[in-house]
Amino acid sequence: MQEMLSKRCREEERNGLSERTEEKTGTAAAVLPEGNCSPDMEQAGAAGKITRYETFSEEETFRLGEKLARDAQPGRIFALNGDLGVGKTVFTKGMAAGLGIRENVNSPTFTIVQVYEGGRLPFYHFDVYRIGDIEEMEEIGYEDYFYGSGICLVEWAGLIRELLPEYTVWITIEKDPEKGFDYRRILVEQQ
Repeated sequence: MQEMLSKRCREEERNGLSERTEEKTGTAAAVLPEGNCSPDMEQAGAAGKITRYETFSEEETFRLGEKLARDAQPGRIFALNGDLGVGKTVFTKGMAAGLGIRENVNSPTFTIVQVYEGGRLPFYHFDVYRIGDIEEMEEIGYEDYFYGSGICLVEWAGLIRELLPEYTVWITIEKDPEKGFDYRRILVEQQ
């Protein structure tokens, strides 16, 4: 049944994105019935909500980033996690495009933060993979970015979890080789 539903969702959403919502309960997530390819429920309150997207190409991963950025309000922080080579940069480029940024976006691995100001909102792209100490974030003035009027995207955000506000949107990108080379499961957790 699940395989049939996934196949149907892929066919229906080939030009869009397949998503489903999970209700977060404590430390576990209970999957809600899908019914179709769109979210079944908008969960509000302290429990938060997790929306699961499945993409089957780099283009779809890019478009998801684009969609989230188009809907983002000033001051929003996105915490992006995933293994090396999972598509974090593709997703980030999509976010920049969703904000109307036309500059080439690359991972700021050696500079910690890259600032893009050519869109509808400033875009602050952090890569904290090489952060050795939380004090390094203080030295670059992270609070000006996190509490400013732009959009922040923080790659490897788990390394600085204690600095991120409660309202941070957590995004995890995962591969599943059994579903294909370009398949990605993208979990978006919001408070």
